[in-house]
Amino acid sequence: MTRERWRELQTRLALYVVTDEGNDTERLLRAVREAVAGGATAVQLRRKQEDGRRFVELGHAVRAITREAGALYFVNDRVDIALVTDADGVHIGQSDIPCLDARRLMGDRWIGVSAGSLKEALQAERDGADYLGVGAVFPTTSKDDAEVCGMDVLRDIARAVQIPVVAIGGIQADNAADVVRAGARGVAVVSAVMLAEDPRRAASHLCGVVRAAAPIY
Repeated sequence: MTRERWRELQTRLALYVVTDEGNDTERLLRAVREAVAGGATAVQLRRKQEDGRRFVELGHAVRAITREAGALYFVNDRVDIALVTDADGVHIGQSDIPCLDARRLMGDRWIGVSAGSLKEALQAERDGADYLGVGAVFPTTSKDDAEVCGMDVLRDIARAVQIPVVAIGGIQADNAADVVRAGARGVAVVSAVMLAEDPRRAASHLCGVVRAAAPIY
């Protein structure tokens, strides 16, 4: 990754909103619209149980919302959906398509990889990941199988890699500054924004916390 490309990415990961798995997709799209209006810099469409056709429809809708707002749009796991809906990138987990294979398909679009340990983080960086999603930093109810890695692992990874780190898992406004000070370039949240009573206000508040804590902002 060139220095210019690295700088561009890390400044666009401040508040990374991941969609929830709720059945009310109209509510989901309203929350995404409000989140980017509140300052969310990236949105990841994550729908593990969604039918392909509906996933594509949602992807096109999220693409339109994020493009208008100037936010990045990622798809979780599904490289095919990412390409069909013109996503800026894809985010893959440890049990998803390998990063090297995703790169062959995605070209120069962004690729993020989940990492819960220093070993996983270093391997993802070697495989060509553009950024890391590190977590779960704190206990979370948004992902049933999430294992907590804690702040020490987040700090170790942030110090060891040369690519941006986004912290995820149990992050709220009251602990977001701590993870940024530990080395994360941004925070990824699900319920803190998607399930908030006022997603725009929640996103705006989180953005303010992250930007105040991070020197690059």
